[in-house]
Amino acid sequence: MKRLAALAAGLCALAGAAHAQEIVRGGDPKSPIASVVTVPPGYETIYVSGLTPAVVNKDATGPAMFGGDTKTQTMSVLTRIQDTLKSQGATMADVVMMRVLLVGDPAKDGKMDFAGMMEAYKTFFGTAEQPNKPARITSQVASLVQPGMLVEIEVQAAKKVK
Repeated sequence: MKRLAALAAGLCALAGAAHAQEIVRGGDPKSPIASVVTVPPGYETIYVSGLTPAVVNKDATGPAMFGGDTKTQTMSVLTRIQDTLKSQGATMADVVMMRVLLVGDPAKDGKMDFAGMMEAYKTFFGTAEQPNKPARITSQVASLVQPGMLVEIEVQAAKKVK
């Protein structure tokens, strides 16, 4: 019985040590993304489905319906993600993985506006106020759920279990 109690105490100590670990983000510090993120035990994962930009002008058509360009639409999507995370007790600092889908912008000869997306992205990640950066993939797709949408983003976040 004493051995069992000692084993249980040892396991509890190990579990407590696991909770003490932090998320590790690796890669070039100058890069806007982390090339690798390691989430240790003791964190819960939050999955946020792909979100698209909010309608800003229901009378418009095409990209103007959702705010126009890729930068504006990305700001809308990231703000929606921020609000969704907040509803779960998390923040943008907790984002560990991001998938960005961009439609080719008609104003850019059908090419994705990566620079516009990055302008918006850099207001949420890698800043003095919020230095954390997620691992990320960005891809151009033919279209999204509604004509005029140029951006859809999904994220996974991890926060310490209390």
